[in-house]
Amino acid sequence: MSKRTEKPDLNEIRTRIDSIDRELQRLLNERAKCAQRVAEIKAADAAGEAPVFYRPEREAQILARLKRENEGPLSDDDMARLFREIISCCLSLEQPLTIAYLGPAGTYTEAAAIKQFGHFASTRALASIDEVFREVESESVHYGVVPVENSTEGMVNHTLDCFMSSPLRICAEVELPIHHALIAAMNADSESICEIYSHQQSFAQCRRWLDAHYPGVDRIPVNSNAEAARLVASKPGTAAIAGEMAAERYGLRVLSVSIEDQPDNKTRFLVIGKQKVGPSGDDKTSILVSTRNEPGALYRVLEPFHRHGISLTRIETRPSKTGSWSYVFFIDFDGHETDDEIRAVLGEVGLVAMEVKSLGSYPRGVV
Repeated sequence: MSKRTEKPDLNEIRTRIDSIDRELQRLLNERAKCAQRVAEIKAADAAGEAPVFYRPEREAQILARLKRENEGPLSDDDMARLFREIISCCLSLEQPLTIAYLGPAGTYTEAAAIKQFGHFASTRALASIDEVFREVESESVHYGVVPVENSTEGMVNHTLDCFMSSPLRICAEVELPIHHALIAAMNADSESICEIYSHQQSFAQCRRWLDAHYPGVDRIPVNSNAEAARLVASKPGTAAIAGEMAAERYGLRVLSVSIEDQPDNKTRFLVIGKQKVGPSGDDKTSILVSTRNEPGALYRVLEPFHRHGISLTRIETRPSKTGSWSYVFFIDFDGHETDDEIRAVLGEVGLVAMEVKSLGSYPRGVV
């Protein structure tokens, strides 16, 4: 006859949790002391220049290793998100960061900034993508976060155009799943909605859902989803398409969730700054290539990538601002600009293009 297994005592488990919490607290403070020591070493080695404390390639390596070594029951992504906040807290001891983003408060760009830098960084909402670039260029903030691409609607051309004249570089990328909600004032009746406000891209991403549920209702485009949320908070009979973060920020009621037509809808954001980012082992590079509008121009630019086996992840074309009948190609590809193979390819592209401008190499998004 088998011996009955005794049921664990709840108090014993709670005592064990308290013990683990104390050990975690000790280890977190030990990690924070190491971060402070890192700051001291960087400051001493700066040789009169401003030391660089934020190292996206190092953070990407840490988060990738944590996900690789995770044994559960916490998911890999949850483990990475927890450590993102730990890294954010420790980095704030080295250098408190201020991050500009395309506002107003409550936008997906704010969510992307928090996802990349954690809650221990200060954020500053700005009215336009141009302003984000200008604030980073003037060093009024340390870094900026701007949208660059949506999986449903394509590239954000305004961001691409800003890179043409800006000296800033891409330091990191952030991918954010985009889940739209229909939100309205707390006392709103979903049956009495006569106007819906949102950004034009959000309308496009929710077109089929709106046609099915609110046919004939006026759709009024505004500068951002957060601006739409702010407007409907005091306007009866209206609703907004925005994220649930905006509903919480502006005290609104969520009428419907996940109304986007494509369930895997994502937006890619870029972290912009002045520093060159070292290799992480899993990197992407972005460049601008200017060519004349003549037969075979694009082929001559792309052929070296094919010959060297470099995978292209994005090609976009924009009219050049410097002359008529010339074009600028925005090209993203796998690898770091310091890799021998990449250097060889860029050298060959430089021989057939009017101009090649590196926008930077940066780690592939991890979380």
